[in-house]
Amino acid sequence: MAGKTFVFFPEGAFGPTNNCVGIGDVLRRRGHRVVFVIEESFKGTLEAKGFEERLMRLGPPPAEPEVPGQFWKDFIRDTAPVFRRSTFDQLGGFIAPTWQALVDGSKYVTPRLREIFDELAPDVIVEDNVVGFPAIAASGRPWVRIDSCNPLEIKDPELPPTFSGYPVNDRSGWTDFRLEYQRQGGDMQRDLSEFFVENGAPRLPEMEFIDESPWLNLYLYPHELDYPRSRRLAPTWRNLETSVRTTDAAWEPPAHDGRALIYLSLGSLGSADVELMRRLVDVLSRTPHHFIVSKGPQHDQYELADNMEGAEFLPQTSILPHVDLVITHGGNNTTTECMYFGKPMIVLPIFWDQHDNAQRVHETGYGVRLPTYTFEDAEMTAAIDRLLADRALRSRMGDVAARLRATPGTRMAADLLEAVTLKRSPDPVSA
Repeated sequence: MAGKTFVFFPEGAFGPTNNCVGIGDVLRRRGHRVVFVIEESFKGTLEAKGFEERLMRLGPPPAEPEVPGQFWKDFIRDTAPVFRRSTFDQLGGFIAPTWQALVDGSKYVTPRLREIFDELAPDVIVEDNVVGFPAIAASGRPWVRIDSCNPLEIKDPELPPTFSGYPVNDRSGWTDFRLEYQRQGGDMQRDLSEFFVENGAPRLPEMEFIDESPWLNLYLYPHELDYPRSRRLAPTWRNLETSVRTTDAAWEPPAHDGRALIYLSLGSLGSADVELMRRLVDVLSRTPHHFIVSKGPQHDQYELADNMEGAEFLPQTSILPHVDLVITHGGNNTTTECMYFGKPMIVLPIFWDQHDNAQRVHETGYGVRLPTYTFEDAEMTAAIDRLLADRALRSRMGDVAARLRATPGTRMAADLLEAVTLKRSPDPVSA
């Protein structure tokens, strides 16, 4: 099987990129050529991990140099006030502008993607995006979609609407949310679908911004969190459960001094909300625990308390095995990694599918969801104390972690991707 060329095209954010890195690393170790298509602002970051890069842009170049993911960091900063609203109100204030930016990017980058695919002649193209790119389906090459977001993005009429954060067992509000979602995004979705057709790709399904691959589709969500569907997914869909990379740098925990060790990370985008990070530092500084803090891109805008240590970037998958509890924004990577390492969560969702992950963790009993901007100090400290003292939960999560580590999703994904290279045409039954 050695010698195949796999091209990974992840979203221009650290979550999808890290997911693809974990899978790409397995393929590379098996002797395959692995190339990442990344935004120019990420230049060098994948080469440093041993991968080839091909650069592209989703919009005209800025006047000043960018740092990795700068477009989305700026976008989050400018729209941060919207995150304090309900998920329903975020549909117009955040979700719709985000879809528009993504659709614009898909159109802008199409010629460059064609160039890259023609140059590399990949055996398989792997995309991990929330919006589709017609150059992929129109390339005539086998391609695989990864959905590394909450699986509510794979819609089911008997499950809560995507991005709502609504409970599974309470349907109040589902219909109104879906109607507002369609009102906000319908025209954009139809415009993107027409663009697909104009560029030689199949029309998108109604109200979908990305197409399913006829070859193979992957998502990752542990069975313990996954949703009870009313409709079976197509045979092309496989659940990896997790995709935990092994490329992070080593990390040495502080000497044990009897205190609980807690990891705080709101992701590279969520931690850009300096006001929120300052609030958390203040509240957590008055607890008897020791905190490891991923400070994020605005790391120089606030100081940590005496019971904390941290940095702008931290090797998350090397830290998680050593901590007792995680306070997280509920990004899909962090959520699934906490399950992989058996760590209970306090989830403070901010945007996108984080609300869905927070609700699912809460209702399945693997953590606690708190209102990110309005939680009371006592709510946070009580949640920490309860989760740290819950020995039954810790035992249950240990069993989950052992099961997940026995069948790594990265290895399963590599097996499935290699199988795609052996097929002459899409064959969903044997994918």
